[in-house]
Amino acid sequence: MLKEVKGIIVSETNYGETSKIVNILTKDGIIGCIAKGAKSLKSPLRSYTQKFTFGSFMIYYKENKLSLIKSVDVIDELSLIKKDLVLISYLSYISDLTYQIMKQNREKDLYKIYIETILKINKGLNPIIMCNIFELKALDYLGVGINFNQCTKCNSKTNIITIDGDVGGYICKNCYKNEIIYDDKTLKMLRMYYLVDISSITDLKISDTVINNINKFINVYYDRYTGLYLKSKKFLETIIDYK
Repeated sequence: MLKEVKGIIVSETNYGETSKIVNILTKDGIIGCIAKGAKSLKSPLRSYTQKFTFGSFMIYYKENKLSLIKSVDVIDELSLIKKDLVLISYLSYISDLTYQIMKQNREKDLYKIYIETILKINKGLNPIIMCNIFELKALDYLGVGINFNQCTKCNSKTNIITIDGDVGGYICKNCYKNEIIYDDKTLKMLRMYYLVDISSITDLKISDTVINNINKFINVYYDRYTGLYLKSKKFLETIIDYK
């Protein structure tokens, strides 16, 4: 059956002497495809079946088997990202995180958030902020979402004074022990990250202190509650100076 699917190639593997197998991340999940002859210099598929190609793929679809790519129309070159090692590293990590979730569950809403995040980074918006926004939203799909309405210890909705990644959320004045105290701006922006509609973001004016506080909290939370170990995340951390 000839079918059109839109998505991003998240992995490619050599197949025989001239072909390759690619995995396309789509709103309907991961679709594995054979790109016949794609390694050949003369093949029209050569440049369109590389990792992180964002396009519309015409495929001969086979359910639960490898499909066959017929043609590809590029939707966005993602040219800004592909010129920068740091941005490519963000793309790789966000793609890996999405892949890990969607290979278990076909989450169309998550795919939409994933694409919107990548396109915003490609337009020049701060990649740390966009990545953190995506990470926060992805927690719900991982089954370990944060409750931004009350203290994680006693469920109080008042006198919230900080948030802690190991504890798992907000901490009120009565439950506070010796956790790091984050300022009000950090607490407010963290909640805003979670609630914001990514498609509506046009500009990001957030202090470096708040950005780094939020990034630190999310890193601790992911390590404590998700059980994920992604090489792309570790590589990202090695090339970025987290202040």
